[in-house]
Amino acid sequence: QVQLVESGGGLVQAGGSLRLSCAASGRTFSSSGRGWFRQAPGKERDFVAAINWSGGSIYYAASVKGRVTASRDNAKNTVYLQKNSLKPEDAAGYYCARRKVNYSGGYYTEGGYDYWGQGTQVTVSS
Repeated sequence: QVQLVESGGGLVQAGGSLRLSCAASGRTFSSSGRGWFRQAPGKERDFVAAINWSGGSIYYAASVKGRVTASRDNAKNTVYLQKNSLKPEDAAGYYCARRKVNYSGGYYTEGGYDYWGQGTQVTVSS
């Protein structure tokens, strides 16, 4: 009863920038946090960033900290992931997820999220 749709992926040169978007719709209140994960071919899905409802609490994976900024626009039910200084290892499918209510586990685990988007592909060329 809720849909998450990612957009903004594409092909960029190393050192370039992209802004990914995750828009939510459906029969739900947009009052929960969101997470970003990524998965490259042949590799596990890894945590990238998480942001709460107010935007006052944001967490980043060590591999992207300093090059990524998460934000949200609650009026548009949309969260964003600004990616700068892209590296070839950043190439992956990027997925947006909604945080579970009353989940006591870590923000970096997939089990803490209940709805997922289809992903948007980021490709980095040198």
